[in-house]
Amino acid sequence: MMTALAVSVGQVWAWLGEVADPEIPVISIVDLGIVRDVALDDDTWVVTITPTYSGCPAMTVIADSVVDALRAHGLERVRIATRLAPAWTTDWMSAAGKAALTGYGIAPPVQQAIDISGLHAGIRRRAAPAVSCPHCGSAHTQLTSEFGSTPCKALYKCLDCREPFDYFKCH
Repeated sequence: MMTALAVSVGQVWAWLGEVADPEIPVISIVDLGIVRDVALDDDTWVVTITPTYSGCPAMTVIADSVVDALRAHGLERVRIATRLAPAWTTDWMSAAGKAALTGYGIAPPVQQAIDISGLHAGIRRRAAPAVSCPHCGSAHTQLTSEFGSTPCKALYKCLDCREPFDYFKCH
């Protein structure tokens, strides 16, 4: 067993960067932006996570995976804190995470989810984003369904290579 003080916050972040999202195993929970904070409170490591959406069924699995991963590295005292506000946004995804999604065949979010540029002019509805096909790179794609394989994804099809693909919606 490793003492909590013998490990740096940076090392814990690195270990958490190896924990895969249970629904999209090519992206870590760190690159997805679910891990919000890591802190040492006395002799207990506290990992703060934010669900990708309210009621996300994967959060229990993610919390268990965090505890398991840190215990596998010798940290016995681990506590999970869930933070609901501010709500998770795709803006928190890393560039490496977005590249991993593309490599896996999922188009990453193409817009910023939080756009304050029009706040002073009132609320404006944004046009649908131009989503490139993760298979061939074509921008000649079409929304098939607002609902994909999980609630955070929409289903698209490429009009060039004819392949269907998920698009990770901006939240």
